[in-house]
Amino acid sequence: MEVYQVRVFLEVARHLSFTEAADALNLTQPAVSAKIKSLESELGAPLFYRLGRKIQLTEVGQFLLEEGVKLIQIENQLLEKIQEIKKGKSGNLRIGATGAIASGWLPEVIFTYRKAYTGIQTQCRVFDKPEDLYRAISSNQVDLGLCDIGFSEFSELTTTVVDQIQYVALVSATHPLASQPWLSLQALQREPWVVLPVESPSRLVLEARLSELGLSLAEFPQLETVDTPSLLRTYLLQGHYLGFASNLEFRAECEAGLLVSIPLQEFALTGNVFLITPKGVSQTDAAYASTSRRAPTLSPVQKLIQLLQDMKGLIREELPAAPPPGTRLRSPEFTLRPTSPHRPDTLTLSIGIQNGTIPSITAGLIMQRLGLLEHFLPRDGRYSSTQYQIHWQDYLTGAPIVEGLEQGQLSIGILGDYPLLLSGLRCTQGNPNPTRLVSFISINPDGSCNAVIVPHHSPVQSLEDLKGRVLAVPFKSSAHGMVMRSLNTANLLDQVTLTSLEQMNPHNLFHLPEQPVDGYAHFAPFHDVACRRGAFRYLSDRPSEPLPAFYGVAVSSELADHHPEVVMAYLKALVAAQTWYDSTPSAPFLVSQWTSLETEIITQILSSSHQRSSTGRFFSDMTIRPDWLQIHIEKLSQIPGNGGLQQIDLSQWIQDEFLLGLRN
Repeated sequence: MEVYQVRVFLEVARHLSFTEAADALNLTQPAVSAKIKSLESELGAPLFYRLGRKIQLTEVGQFLLEEGVKLIQIENQLLEKIQEIKKGKSGNLRIGATGAIASGWLPEVIFTYRKAYTGIQTQCRVFDKPEDLYRAISSNQVDLGLCDIGFSEFSELTTTVVDQIQYVALVSATHPLASQPWLSLQALQREPWVVLPVESPSRLVLEARLSELGLSLAEFPQLETVDTPSLLRTYLLQGHYLGFASNLEFRAECEAGLLVSIPLQEFALTGNVFLITPKGVSQTDAAYASTSRRAPTLSPVQKLIQLLQDMKGLIREELPAAPPPGTRLRSPEFTLRPTSPHRPDTLTLSIGIQNGTIPSITAGLIMQRLGLLEHFLPRDGRYSSTQYQIHWQDYLTGAPIVEGLEQGQLSIGILGDYPLLLSGLRCTQGNPNPTRLVSFISINPDGSCNAVIVPHHSPVQSLEDLKGRVLAVPFKSSAHGMVMRSLNTANLLDQVTLTSLEQMNPHNLFHLPEQPVDGYAHFAPFHDVACRRGAFRYLSDRPSEPLPAFYGVAVSSELADHHPEVVMAYLKALVAAQTWYDSTPSAPFLVSQWTSLETEIITQILSSSHQRSSTGRFFSDMTIRPDWLQIHIEKLSQIPGNGGLQQIDLSQWIQDEFLLGLRN
């Protein structure tokens, strides 16, 4: 029995006339009669008594008249519902999510979604393992997945970043470490820890990061593994254990003051919340949703993508051409495919840094402390079997870094303006170990970063008063370049004796001896520290000819030519370090702890790149300034012994395509 047959019958029954029914239905009378005969044949009973030209309902016909109306009503309701679904006014959205996302992130999203689209029903399933979530998406048990683990390994799925999360240490409010503003995971290896099973997302993130740092949970002697988040909560509330989780987990306990979340140095960058959809849904729908606001044809999945874009503003496809993730923690990728064993190759990176030199700390100290370079180093493709050995070599001045680059003992060097140019001499013809300038680190346009200081009781009041006297200076440093330019301008270069400060005090240049020299030329923060301690004062007329000051990154040509991916990884880590310093309120405090310098000195010397009008002498800027390099070359080449600087071919030495790669 067809619904349309019932419609024809009801029309005949209403009119008790085949002819009038035919007119109402816009059919011929024989067509109506044929439909009724076909229906009677299927039912096996007549529907009408035929009394000449008149007809009358039979008992079966009367029943069908009463109940058939209900059938038509159901059909109308079904068609109306289908149209609503087609127009996006109703429907079902089946969501799969991992535990942390489902408990700490998704409720707000679902509430907002249901408020905006009242006719759409949502169903949420929680999966403890990324593998189970993957199978649910691929078998159409859920329409989409939300997870803090990436799924881009699978060609049939699309992974899209929709929000950011932070990974932290969790302790009870009564734990001895609860008052700490920051913790180091590496420094807490021997503390009691409690973690979830190996297949849980937070555990996967933790182990992936430890692996980058050359560590493993096997090196944590007091480690307990529990099966469920509720049991993890019980362990933490006892007050003896530390836990690892995202800031989405145990939010209620933290807000209630029962647990405390503490940032971890190794997880200073943000992580990701991923939207996982069948291939072709996420990227296309996100673009469509952004240009077709509340269009009637949007599906429930499209509406969620649109909502997330409105709420978070973070939707971006994880594509190779995307900007480098300079502010995000790279989440581990879930995969079902076993990794084929390879004989590991070892790549050694020796990096010369100056951890005490505040303008360069983003390129060394911060990167080292937070393990940022390990995070960005390539680990797929031709690097899939590579093991990295990173040697951070800390120096008080740039001279040994220049020497290390020259002798091929260093692959990366962090240098101020004058020593940076000296490293560029390796780029001249015939040098077996040339360098490449790949980035600036920080800049000081007015050049107020170097100074001459003298003891408080000294009779020296001006640069001219140094005539016939001895000035100690770290040779081949930016301060050395400054004092040579100043003395040369004052025609005093051959009348002031320059001696090596390193020979006088080779172990700690922060502690300057008052004797036996008449003064010191130094770079920030060393002269700041000396003057703050009260034994020294700045020369009343600071050295003349202040040129723009800068710090930069020089790499060996071998590294740039044979491992450009590693150079790019280093620059990504530099971006991340600068972003962390700019966006983390406690950053100057932590740097103060790491360097044993006063926080005020640090903020005075290095300001945020977004706060260029602050008191900081330097701010982060990676853009290479060839005009600044050229003016330093012109001024310094006038000084005896520096004529070789004119041989530097800036077009050959500068390799700014790495910076261009960061922006593309």
